[in-house]
Parts: sequence; C-alpha cells; structure tokens
Amino acid sequence: MLVRLARALQPALDWYRRVLQPTLAIVTPIGWLVVAVAAVSITLSLVFGWAEFTYLGFVLLAALVIGAVYLVGRASYGVLIELNPRRVVVGDRAMGRMLVTNTGPKPLTPSRMELPVGAGVAEFQLPAMKPKEQHEELFAVPTARRAVIVAGPAESVRGDELGLMRRTVKWADPVELFVHPVTIRLQPSAAGLVRDLEGQVSKKITSSDIAFHALRPYVPGDDRRYVHWRTSARIGQLMVRQFEETRRSQLTMIHSTQRHLYASDEEFELAISVTASIAAQVIRDGTQMDVVSEVGPWRTHSVTAMLDASCRLEPTGRDFDSMRDFARERTKRLPAPSVVMIVAGSLMTTAEYRSIETLFGKDTSQVGFRVEAGVLPKLSSVSGLTMMTVGQLTDLPKLLRRTS
Repeated sequence: MLVRLARALQPALDWYRRVLQPTLAIVTPIGWLVVAVAAVSITLSLVFGWAEFTYLGFVLLAALVIGAVYLVGRASYGVLIELNPRRVVVGDRAMGRMLVTNTGPKPLTPSRMELPVGAGVAEFQLPAMKPKEQHEELFAVPTARRAVIVAGPAESVRGDELGLMRRTVKWADPVELFVHPVTIRLQPSAAGLVRDLEGQVSKKITSSDIAFHALRPYVPGDDRRYVHWRTSARIGQLMVRQFEETRRSQLTMIHSTQRHLYASDEEFELAISVTASIAAQVIRDGTQMDVVSEVGPWRTHSVTAMLDASCRLEPTGRDFDSMRDFARERTKRLPAPSVVMIVAGSLMTTAEYRSIETLFGKDTSQVGFRVEAGVLPKLSSVSGLTMMTVGQLTDLPKLLRRTS
C-alpha cells in the first residue's frame, strides 16, 4: 500500500523539485515573514473589518510585488577566478583576482557579485558593463592557519533593497588554495635512515645477496653460481656461499590525528609540522616511504603532493579501539618497513607507543615522537624504542642529529 502510494506521488514530487522548489527558493526568510504577516493582516481585516490591517496587508503585498520586479532580467557573465600563488606556507601573503566579463550582446546594469572564500564571503559591486567589457576585483586570502581554502564559485545576486527576494546564479568553478604547514629543513639521511646505497643488512641468512656471511656444504638444489671453488678444491667437498639478506630502506610514518591525544590545537599543528618536515626530507633523499593517518595514506610521490595532503588533516575521534588496532589496520597492506616513526601528542602514553612497536620485527628501527608544545627537547630509549620529545619545531634537527 505504501509503496503504491509513493509511486503515485513520485511525479508530483519530481515536479516540485524541478519547478516549484527553485521558484520558492527566491523568497528569503524575511520575505516569507512578510508573506505570513500580509496573510494574517488581510484575514483579520476580512473577519473584523479593521481598515488598518487592510492597509498593512496590501502595503506588504505591494512590497513583495516590487521586490519581484528586481529579479527580472538575465545576465551573461564570464568569470575567471585566480589565486596567486596557489600554495603558500602559514602566514604568507596570498592574493586573489576575479575578472568579470560581459559576454552578452546587451549592456548590463550594476549588480552585486558574491565570492565565497573559505568560511567567509567577499562582496563586490559590479558597475554597468557594456558588451565585452571587463571588470577586475582583487582580494586577499587569510592564511593564518593550515588549511585548504576554496574560493568560489562566484554568484551574481539580484534582489530588492529590503532583502525580500533574492536570485543567484553561479559562475566559474571553485579554486583551491593550499596553506601548507610550517616545516624545517633537515639534514639528508636524517633519523638513522639508510646510510648506504645497497640497503640495510638484516640478520636473516639467504643463499643469494650482497653481504657475504659464511660458507656451508653444498646440498642438491643450490645454485652452482655460488659454489666457492677454491675452498671446495682444498677440502674436497663442494662449499657454497651464504649471505646476510639486505633490504632496501623503507620508511613508514604513523601519524595519529585523534583529538584526545593532543592537549591543544597548537600541539596538533606542531605534530603535523614534525611529520611534514621529516617526510619532505625523506622524499628529497629518494627513500621509499609511506605516511598514514586515521583517514588513510598520504600522497608521497612528491614533496608538494605530501604537503597538499597534510593541509586536509583535521582532528578525528576515536575511530579505532586502540592505537595498536589503528596502526595495524593502516599498515597491513604496506611493504615491510626498515624504519617506523610514530608521531602523536603529549597525551599518548608510552604503553601505546610500545603497543605499536610490537607490530614490527626486531630488524625494524623504531622512533616515537611525542609532541608537547613548549617543553625542552628530550631523547630517551625504552626497550629498543627511541623516544623523542619535541617542544618546538626547531628542536627537530638537533634531536635527529643525536640519533644519527
């Protein structure tokens, strides 16, 4: 029964969304209040014969009719929005430009253009414009905090002076401005990353590699290329070489954005700056790396892509039962790392750092960064886990040099 009723009403609902809803949307909340007051006034005048309410009702209706006249007409604009530069660091100056062109065959009367910029809206008064005439407006973009600021789309606004009616038309596509976190330049191969081009030597023994370990008796199936013929001739038995397995350096950074781990917004931003600074240097060094947060992996194919990804991070809730579950879920599809770095706020406990440590093998070097705004830098070791306490971004190069 309900299904048949819904199907019967569907055409009417489609017509409402397509035709009636856009028409009703031009009346502002103040306009609807005026409509309600006018209806009540006229009803009272008809019931009680009060001339005052008759006058009030018709005056309000006249205001609505006059307001509707302001909506008559069509405008043809070509709008270009440009941001220069498209990427800045927190606190840097960023300017925007909006170029409006009359693309129609007729002159346009003065109008208003609104341009959303981040959480705010910039308003511009456009003059009367002849066909093909252009008008340029410049605006400043606030860059006080790390963010992705969207400028646009621009909206031309038609409406009456009382604000009863309003019709908007969108022009141009939105443009993004990336406000990157503050970072600091680090030395190459920072934080004990690979110091040679061949990779790190592990304790695992293999039959073919670079780092020679020892000789052992030949067994069927061994590759004869690794037979040590001189030793075999001397002792009268085939001997083959064994090697210590070397691995290419692979860095995994685990950056938590859970709000409860940070004492303040300042601490949260400092942690992002720490991660971004290390990741930028690792990418410049050409070392393979992955950076993960609760929302997923960062893009790390270039320094710019990594910094762009960091701009989109916001504090999150407790999306995982524990920090260990978070780290396991976000790293289980990644290559086995040779170095793991864990970055979080001052409210993350040492036990939580160590719970992540247990996910990786003994050959994996692990470093924990506890970000606590304003404290003195500190370096310690807890059961093989190197812990660094970072109070300000300038502490980072000194701490990393001490671990090299």
